[in-house]
Amino acid sequence: MQHTTPITTLFLDIGGVLLTNGWDRASRKVAATKFSLDLAELEERHHLTFDTYEEGKLTLDEYLDRIVFYEDRPFSREEFKEFMYSRTEPYQDMIDMICQIKSKYGIKIAVVNNEGRELNEYRIRTFGLNKYVDFFISSCFVHFRKPDADIWRIALDIALVKPEEVVYVDDRALFVTVAEGLGINGIRHTDYATTRDKLAQWGFPL
Repeated sequence: MQHTTPITTLFLDIGGVLLTNGWDRASRKVAATKFSLDLAELEERHHLTFDTYEEGKLTLDEYLDRIVFYEDRPFSREEFKEFMYSRTEPYQDMIDMICQIKSKYGIKIAVVNNEGRELNEYRIRTFGLNKYVDFFISSCFVHFRKPDADIWRIALDIALVKPEEVVYVDDRALFVTVAEGLGINGIRHTDYATTRDKLAQWGFPL
């Protein structure tokens, strides 16, 4: 791959890249079965309010008030939260690769992701992402969420880099396309081996 501007920074998504998606459709389906909830009602309420939670305008308790605890339940709020937290698993091969790239090449690492505050902070701290990520441009912190282009503009400003200095890794094609529209170099993540090879082409062989 030919490029004239050195890459100084990686922008990374979390869910689907470094960790599993924490509170996705599959997790809500399991929750509906485990807690005897009406899945269709849960999904409708989730979709009507989750964007607001991800933008940092609701707390997790307020979000749960709207989707689960709008009526009495035979289980506690803490039980439900623990279930939500338990749904995250690491993609350890991806984590190890990013740590190796940072150690070997000394580049900046920034997360650009959509996540509600409590889930975001749990996932970051539990899986040690803050040990190697320099900046977290999370929707709950900056009050913009992908695919709003402003979240990437904020990330560029915080990292103090030009778009052409950045490679952005995300598993969602739309988000990669929007970032590329700003001049950021994009990698659509599908699996560890493919992303490793693409990062090597951008100058980061391991």
